[in-house]
Amino acid sequence: MATWYEDADQRRVEVDSAVVRQVLEQLEVDTGTRHVTTSRSGLPDTIVVRQGVRYETGRGLVRLEDGTRVDVADRLPPDLPLGWHMLETGGREIPLAVTPARLPDVPRAWGWMLQLYALHSAESWGMGDFGDLAAFARDAEGAGVILVNPVQAIVPVLPVQRSPYSPSSRRFANPLYLKVTDTGEFHRADPAVRARVLALAPGPPKDLIDYDAVWAAKLAALELLWPGHIRDLEPGLHDFATFCALAEQHGGDWREWPAGLRHPGSPDVAAARRDLAPRIAFHAWLQELCEQQLGAARTAAGAMSVGIVHDLPVGVDPGGADAWALQDVLAPQVTVGAPPDAFSQQGQDWRLPPWRPDRLAATGYQPFIEVIRSVLKHADGIRVDHVAGLWRLWWIPPGEPPSRGTYVHYDSEAMLGILALEAHRHSAVVVGEDLGTVQPHVTTTLHERGMLSSAVLYFQRDYEAPGHPFVPIRSWEPASMASISTHDLPTAAGFLRAENVRVRESLGLVTDPDKEYERVAAERRDLIEFLVKEGVLESPDAPENDILVAMHAVLTRARSALLLTSPPDALCDIRQPNLPGTVDEYPNWRIPLSVPVEDLFSQVGVRRVIHALTGDANPA
Repeated sequence: MATWYEDADQRRVEVDSAVVRQVLEQLEVDTGTRHVTTSRSGLPDTIVVRQGVRYETGRGLVRLEDGTRVDVADRLPPDLPLGWHMLETGGREIPLAVTPARLPDVPRAWGWMLQLYALHSAESWGMGDFGDLAAFARDAEGAGVILVNPVQAIVPVLPVQRSPYSPSSRRFANPLYLKVTDTGEFHRADPAVRARVLALAPGPPKDLIDYDAVWAAKLAALELLWPGHIRDLEPGLHDFATFCALAEQHGGDWREWPAGLRHPGSPDVAAARRDLAPRIAFHAWLQELCEQQLGAARTAAGAMSVGIVHDLPVGVDPGGADAWALQDVLAPQVTVGAPPDAFSQQGQDWRLPPWRPDRLAATGYQPFIEVIRSVLKHADGIRVDHVAGLWRLWWIPPGEPPSRGTYVHYDSEAMLGILALEAHRHSAVVVGEDLGTVQPHVTTTLHERGMLSSAVLYFQRDYEAPGHPFVPIRSWEPASMASISTHDLPTAAGFLRAENVRVRESLGLVTDPDKEYERVAAERRDLIEFLVKEGVLESPDAPENDILVAMHAVLTRARSALLLTSPPDALCDIRQPNLPGTVDEYPNWRIPLSVPVEDLFSQVGVRRVIHALTGDANPA
């Protein structure tokens, strides 16, 4: 844990001693002695080592995954195979992960960043679904990769949590994305039942997506189709489905349930599992359907050089399923966020509970492994949101503002090694979101391990040079995923029209609108000059549509492994998916695409963007 840190301007900031004590108390450390109990052997609770490294363990025995036994005299032999093994030494059994030193290079490809809820088709029920994802993958001619927003589980009660970055669980999928009419149960139902199901379908989205209406309709339809089977469930799924059934009875935040139900191991929960067995089985069945449809979407992308990359959010809803089921390895009274910086002068509180690093290691990192495996089960890659969180997280003690926190460090070698091992086993690519204030060694280590960093056109500037000029395109990092924007930033057209300033001004979030408009106008001029200099735009006076195409064309001159655009950028839509700093003031995560999926690839602007992205497949 940090008692001081460097801020965004590399200035030393001392952490208030009261904050230090509060965080130590959350870690159950004696604040009088700050003593942490260590193991008898001096070895950690879990050993994670790169293949080829000789790790000192003392005399012992390694039991490999395949049952082979390997004697250890002093150090682990460097030729141990990749995988999860067990070290026996000093009377202890210690989980041992041998991880790849480096993942294979990522093949160069262009593709799409999707907000899945925003897709819609003639068959959609009010928002995008897994069927739309499969259709998009089949129709995305020439694309090699699709990055999808987090599709992790919601709390299945109203009102529905709209942000995909505050899921109820990171280990299970979101049934809100189920395509009801793509289930075997719908096809096997008799005509009368199918008619009742179809009668529940909400119409296509209008100006905004109504999550509550969509969930109410899908839940009613799925209840009509449920076959009613009850079967044995593995423990993690059993806990998740139990939470869902309890939430339907007692509300969406387990911290407000009757005291006897607030821990999954309690006698009251054991009794509830018996009483609610049919409803628990129903929620487990929804997860089966999600797995089937996620698998079908991945199959539809089978011809792509990379495939479907799913997004992993940094945390979970503190009142949701994982925070209930995994509370023994979380710090439930703490939230994570970011310290004050130029972007947020008061700091940020994301209201997500963090892993306890000590408890995580004591469990052999099993909860973290389950999260990674759940994402990779039906994916060709994983994007890790706020990847710096594998190194450290900004902990905010209870009752404190986000400015009064400190960094708690994690065993990054273990966290990153486990991520690499699971990616290797799933033949998956890894992308780390390293935007914002991130220590340089985070990005360097990602590249060393064969993982991609993030490169966003808006931010590719030399901030140490006068005027902060754009970095020459061919000097961009090759081991990166390049894009024009992100879900938290203006769309391409929105940037050119200063839509983000207009919206924030209308919400009273801008203290000096004239200054903001001037700043954005200067950024627009800088970008256009950069496009002209790079030879993708003929004149700074070019029409907006030509500028938008040039913003895509310039990406192809980077050596980045992945080049991504988004449907809103290609369609010249101006509303960005999410406006940071707002909750209900702006329609975050509720904005549908301006055209349905079946018409998307025939749009003239989209065709021009695709042509621009395929114009230079092998830059020097």
